[in-house]
Amino acid sequence: MAGRGEPTAEPDSGAPEAARYTGDMIRVYRPIPAAQLKLLVFDLDGTLIDSAQDLCNSVNASLTEYGLEALPDPRIAGFVGNGAPMLIRRSLALATGTEIEQVDEELFNKAYAFFLQYYREHKLDFTYAYDGVLDALKALHTLHDAPGGAARKMAVLTNKPVRPARGICEGLGLADYFLHIYGGDSFAVKKPDPLGLRTLMEETGARPEQTVMIGDSKVDVETARNAGAWSVGCTFGFGPHTLVENPPDVLVDTASEWTEALKPAAEG
Repeated sequence: MAGRGEPTAEPDSGAPEAARYTGDMIRVYRPIPAAQLKLLVFDLDGTLIDSAQDLCNSVNASLTEYGLEALPDPRIAGFVGNGAPMLIRRSLALATGTEIEQVDEELFNKAYAFFLQYYREHKLDFTYAYDGVLDALKALHTLHDAPGGAARKMAVLTNKPVRPARGICEGLGLADYFLHIYGGDSFAVKKPDPLGLRTLMEETGARPEQTVMIGDSKVDVETARNAGAWSVGCTFGFGPHTLVENPPDVLVDTASEWTEALKPAAEG
């Protein structure tokens, strides 16, 4: 990958340079010093897993439970990324024709509670890991464990509530690859606040320039920037359109490209 083995440069939040295309079509805006990375942090929905159908079904089950019309799946999927409470608020606002700030609090509390219970029972009905995710995680883990391999840790930081997040990772065979799986209710604030990412850095002894956040939306890019870390954007998730206004350091089209994008350059 272009930029591997170059001197460490602090991530910055300025306008990106023109993208450079590698042979694998990995778009590099700012080269990540892959050899120096110690912590790889992944978003969940839209990055590791496609959970759209189960989320949409759960939202619509909540809406119809309280006498509202179901919403088109694409509209609901567009609300994913800022946590379950905001997902329900946005859906209620659209279903009732009001602004988010005007959503009735009693209705929100009931709908949110119903959503959580329904989703807890149906979180794995249709949810699956994206193509290439398991192979990529295995390759990155092997790289970590190999003699002389990069001493890296991997974790999940999602705005999804932590219980279903862990349940999904366990159900899909992802959990064992991660040191920690943190959710939107693991901390007092959610992404893009950097608290969760900074906590993972502290727990693993990784500095910001040794950390990369991998995700599908501007929320993940902003989280990385707010923590001073690097970012990899994924165009195959729920929010690739948001990566245009907030470009990551590196952009990939498939999960299988994570290995190439984050692999240290061979010496010699």
